[in-house]
Amino acid sequence: MLRRIFLPLIFIILTYGFWVSPDFKEIAAGVAIFLFGMLFLEDGFKSFTGGVLEKILKKTTDKLWKSVTFGIVSTTLMQSSSLVSVITISFLSAGLLGLAAGIGIIFGANLGTTTGAWLIAGFGLKVKISAYAMPMLVFGIILAFQKSKTLKGIGYILAGLGFLFLGIHYMKEGFEAFKETINLAEFAVAGYPGLFLFCGIGIFATVVMQSSHATLVLIITALAAGQITYDNALALAIGANIGTTITAIIGAMSANVQGKRLAGAHLIFNIVTGVVAIIFIHQIQFLVTDISTMVGIAEDNYTLKLAVFHTIFNLLGILLMLPWVNHLVIFLNRLLPDPKSTVIKPLYLNNAALEFSDTIVETVRNEVLHLYDNAFEILAHGLNLHREDINSEKDLEQFIKTSEKIIELDIDDLYYRKVKVLHSAIIEFISQAQGNLSLEDTTRLYKIRDAAQGIVEAIKDVKHLRKNLIIYIQSDNAFIRDEYNKIREQLGELLRALNILYNEKEQADLLTLDLFKLRMEESDVRHNGMLEKLIRNQQINANMATSLMNDNSYAYNIAKNLIFTASNLFGSHDPDAQDADNSLSLDENEMQTLLQKD
Repeated sequence: MLRRIFLPLIFIILTYGFWVSPDFKEIAAGVAIFLFGMLFLEDGFKSFTGGVLEKILKKTTDKLWKSVTFGIVSTTLMQSSSLVSVITISFLSAGLLGLAAGIGIIFGANLGTTTGAWLIAGFGLKVKISAYAMPMLVFGIILAFQKSKTLKGIGYILAGLGFLFLGIHYMKEGFEAFKETINLAEFAVAGYPGLFLFCGIGIFATVVMQSSHATLVLIITALAAGQITYDNALALAIGANIGTTITAIIGAMSANVQGKRLAGAHLIFNIVTGVVAIIFIHQIQFLVTDISTMVGIAEDNYTLKLAVFHTIFNLLGILLMLPWVNHLVIFLNRLLPDPKSTVIKPLYLNNAALEFSDTIVETVRNEVLHLYDNAFEILAHGLNLHREDINSEKDLEQFIKTSEKIIELDIDDLYYRKVKVLHSAIIEFISQAQGNLSLEDTTRLYKIRDAAQGIVEAIKDVKHLRKNLIIYIQSDNAFIRDEYNKIREQLGELLRALNILYNEKEQADLLTLDLFKLRMEESDVRHNGMLEKLIRNQQINANMATSLMNDNSYAYNIAKNLIFTASNLFGSHDPDAQDADNSLSLDENEMQTLLQKD
């Protein structure tokens, strides 16, 4: 919702600025180039996060002071607190980091990001860095096109630095030209009203640009050009620090509970730091003056004094919050408790059932039926069909042609939560039960185990099929769309028939599966002939043809595995009745004979 409001507002402000002043274009372009450089830099460092950074992280976060140090050093090197935050969240989510260590890294990252202000104020504004930008861009882009991951990473880093330098140059030049037409310093507001006003502007600018680093560069270049006063620049820097937490919160919306806790810690730290900086603004200013005098910073060098201020109030925040880290962890765990487990647990498997052979077989059979019940939803949604539509009396052919809305689905997540855990528990239970069974019961148990494996294989094939299916059922090409809809219809009809057998349980007539076996074989033959016709008539292109060929194979395997599962799982529990059903069922030779007659 916020993004929908902000985006049009940003466009309106930028359009007005471009219309009012051509110099504003240069400043805005500088910010855009700088942010583009940040993206390149982050992508470059991500190339090196596959091993070295992780190993260092594991060794340097066993104590709180080490976590803080890691945050400082890594952010200083990468010049991106957001990248450090992403890495930290990923380690938290994987359980390789504790929340306290993650909070320590975030604290350190806040201090590490202040080094950017020192580099820009002490180097970027005094040297014509655009001269360094061009060679970096040239060499960086050449390396970025190399196949080697290392060379590509170095290329992205060089190009990123080149864009950063170029962006700073344009911002600096823009503000220098801007003061010839409009002097923004005339709009300076003194005292606490100015402090709160410019703090709010700093928050807004950081939320818009999604980078406190970019906001700080903008502040420093504007301050160097005399476009803002020193006091207002301090307020903007405080606002930028607070604003960067909004970025963390937005990023944590899609993270797990640990990521949300870390974002909460980041928010609390930056708000506390900002409030302390506002309350003690005058005392911190006196401290900045004293330190600047000690290190030889000129009294009128406000850009370096801003860097000193930025470092001091972040350092004060760390010193203030570090003793409370453990209390903060407890508070966040209570505020954001772990979600209730959504992983499906076995309903029937228990140690008591291991005592008798009959209970073993029936327990496993019931659990595999439970597994099938959970798998049915995944299979249906994978075909972009709802369970209730399959189980209804709707004409699937007509319904599929008119249903266009794509069902959002994370098959991997559902497979883990609803299928894999049950399948693993079933396999483990069977391994414990084997010594207590007769040969006959062992055979029955293995057939049920194979039925469970058939369910798992069907889901895996649906996952592969879905990749192209959701693309081509929305295609403008009617021929490819129809072929994929036919696949959906045939598998949907099979699922409907299997659901009837599932609900009949004891009275299930497994001989109806022979009809689907014949349809499956006939469909495979028809698909091959139709595919050749579509290619010959140039009604589909080569990419469509290969996709359809592969997906017909997946559909065939899905049907085959589901029919196999139903044959082993549904129907009578009596072995003699099962043998009778199997003797009446068509074998492969009989199936081929019927197909040849047709």
